[in-house]
Amino acid sequence: MGTFHSDKGALHGITVVVRTKAGPVFVGRCDTVTPHGVYLKDAQRHADGDDGKSIDEFLQAAVQWGHWPKLPVVEIPAGDVIEVVRLAELAT
Repeated sequence: MGTFHSDKGALHGITVVVRTKAGPVFVGRCDTVTPHGVYLKDAQRHADGDDGKSIDEFLQAAVQWGHWPKLPVVEIPAGDVIEVVRLAELAT
């Protein structure tokens, strides 16, 4: 039987997209969402135009192929977060 993390929230362990007020998006495995911020593990950050791709192009590639984690842990302050959605919800 596995370890349960009922205190971590419904998104714990799910790959999510965090959209920020400053523009960049983060894709990573959600650890927790608290009043202080969103905490991701194994994340990747993308700003519009990075690697010649728009944010939408980046996200569609992440839906299809997965993301390439470059940040072992990232904290996005709550005041910077516009939305948090499951990556799978972006599949078209």
